[in-house]
Amino acid sequence: MARVPSEPLHPSEQLSAFAEAVLDVVELVPPGRVMTYGDVAEYLGRGGPRAVGTVMARYGSAVPWWRVLRADGSPPQGHEAQALRHYRRERTPLRPGGEKVDLSRARWDGEPAA
Repeated sequence: MARVPSEPLHPSEQLSAFAEAVLDVVELVPPGRVMTYGDVAEYLGRGGPRAVGTVMARYGSAVPWWRVLRADGSPPQGHEAQALRHYRRERTPLRPGGEKVDLSRARWDGEPAA
């Protein structure tokens, strides 16, 4: 699947198989649900939270980036206001105070809805 990175790729640069896999997983996360950076790595069985974060920072604008967040339920750094607008629109469960996602209710386990 072709991707549109947040910044144009240099002609000699291509998305790695890992980056493609991360973006594919993010596209699977249903509206109103989220995964942490670590959840994505665990789902793939490779990489780690930082590697997933690097992919998202570089290429995440092509996918629903707000559905991948930090382990404490915080939206991606620097994009909090925009992410919160998405969460509210998608009815993503938020913790009291409304600034972090309630992971106990919103975390997606990678299984299709029954």
